[in-house]
Amino acid sequence: MTFSLGTIDRRTLVLVLVMLGLLVAVILRSALSNDGPAVVVAPSDSIPVAENRLERLRQAAATVPGKEEVLKKALAELETRQAGMVKADTSAQAQAQLIEVIRRVAMANGIDARGAEEMRVRPLANDFGEVSVTVTFACAIEQLVNFMAALANEPQILATNEINISGGTDKKKNVQVRLGLSGVVPKKLVPARRGPASF
Repeated sequence: MTFSLGTIDRRTLVLVLVMLGLLVAVILRSALSNDGPAVVVAPSDSIPVAENRLERLRQAAATVPGKEEVLKKALAELETRQAGMVKADTSAQAQAQLIEVIRRVAMANGIDARGAEEMRVRPLANDFGEVSVTVTFACAIEQLVNFMAALANEPQILATNEINISGGTDKKKNVQVRLGLSGVVPKKLVPARRGPASF
C-alpha cells in the first residue's frame, strides 16, 4: 500500500490538525481556568469594624425617641403660633376679616370706622404673608387708647403698621386717625410676583 498525497490524505491531514488544535485549546482552558468556588478571605479586622458599626447604629437608634419628642414639641408650638393667623381662602377674605375686626372693636369703643382706604398683601419672611388694611376715623383720644388696647387683646396676630393722628377742629376735641392694621396669613394667599423679579 502506498501513500500518496491525494485529496483524501489532505482532508485527513486537515482534520487531524483541527482536532489537534481543539485538543490543545481544551487542555489550556482547563489548566488556566478556576472552576472551583472563589474563596473570600475576610480581613483580620472585620469583626471589630462590624462591632463599631453596630454600636454606632445602636447609638443612633437610641436618639430616635428623643428626636421624636422634640419634633412633637416643635409642631405643637408651631400650631399654637399659627392659631393666631388670619384664616381665609383668599386675600380678599382675609382683608374683609381685618376690616370686620376693626369695625367690631371700634363699635365696642364708640368709634365709627366704616371705610377702608387701602388694602394690600405682601410676603412676610419666607413662609407667611401679611395682609394690610388702612382705615380712617375720628374719635376722642381716650377712645383711641381703649381701641388700641382692645386690638391687642384680639386672638389674631395683629399689628399696627401705620398710625397718623392729627388734631380735630370740633369742640369735643376729637382727633383724626389714619390706622394701618396688618395680620399674618399663609404664604399661599400672597400673589405671585410678575415681571423680571419672578425669574
